[in-house]
Amino acid sequence: MEGKPPYPPFTLESAKAKVQAAEDAWNTRDPERVCLAYTEDSVWRNRAEFFRGREKIKEFLQRKWTKELDYRLKKELWSFTDNRISVRFEYEWHDDGDFWYRAYGNEQWEFAPNGLMQRREASINDVPISESERKFRWERKA
Repeated sequence: MEGKPPYPPFTLESAKAKVQAAEDAWNTRDPERVCLAYTEDSVWRNRAEFFRGREKIKEFLQRKWTKELDYRLKKELWSFTDNRISVRFEYEWHDDGDFWYRAYGNEQWEFAPNGLMQRREASINDVPISESERKFRWERKA
């Protein structure tokens, strides 16, 4: 059986590690890698989109990172229980017209015993920002 440590039940340390691993993976902007953290039948709500399954997650992430260029994310543990974690996050990105945005959101995660996420609920709001207002600086990929 595939798995992704740390496994539930979570402690403060393992919940923080799970959040950091998610942040690190999402910042790769690699849909193939990121989707492996979810069960084959994972249930998602992302903003107003609802879908199920790892293949749909991968398709969603491909669309997302085609639109959200130079995406950079920061996640923070909000709370946790035995197999659930809540995070707050913000990320910045720009579109192909070089208009910048900062997104603020909250996610609720539920994990299977093997450490894969079986449910993700995300509420997200985008705020237009100027490039001078960016918090997260990094080198743009060519």
